[in-house]
Amino acid sequence: MRVSRGLLLAVGIPAFFILTALSTLADTSPSPGSTASGATTLPGDPQKGATLYAQNCATCHGASLEGGIGAVLNPIEKLPGVANPLDPAFLIGVITNGRSDNGRTMPAKGGNNSLTDQDVKDLAAYIIQQNRNPGGGALSPGELAKRTILWVSIAIIAMGFITYLLATYNMRWIARRAAARRK
Repeated sequence: MRVSRGLLLAVGIPAFFILTALSTLADTSPSPGSTASGATTLPGDPQKGATLYAQNCATCHGASLEGGIGAVLNPIEKLPGVANPLDPAFLIGVITNGRSDNGRTMPAKGGNNSLTDQDVKDLAAYIIQQNRNPGGGALSPGELAKRTILWVSIAIIAMGFITYLLATYNMRWIARRAAARRK
């Protein structure tokens, strides 16, 4: 019996710590586009970009950049074939020219052709700055489901392990009591 309990301890405890560490690393990984010091230069004024975003982009991308009709912008969606979706040149290009991807289409300048080149740079600066904020924006439903499943799985495994240890102890106690009654 000690071999199976030892094996369970040897496998269960490290597995628990590894799953916890992986989850923590996933939560604290630096956002794309930020350097070690977090010093990517902004192409424009993020304060003006916030105003422009609220007026022109929030309808599709959500008030907190959480997505909706348009893509999630905080944390920014990973795009196939794009190394860094927070690269200022890439963002400015997408905002200026639009993009069609995965059945979604973003019109050039979000459909507002009166936006100037500086307005586009300010919008890009706002998106980059928001992605630097710790915790990002609201989690997407899929990401929230993944994290919930992970933590519920860890809790179930931990409860099973504790139940096993308590049952083992209880069985030994019962055996000792039965042996004492026989004497």
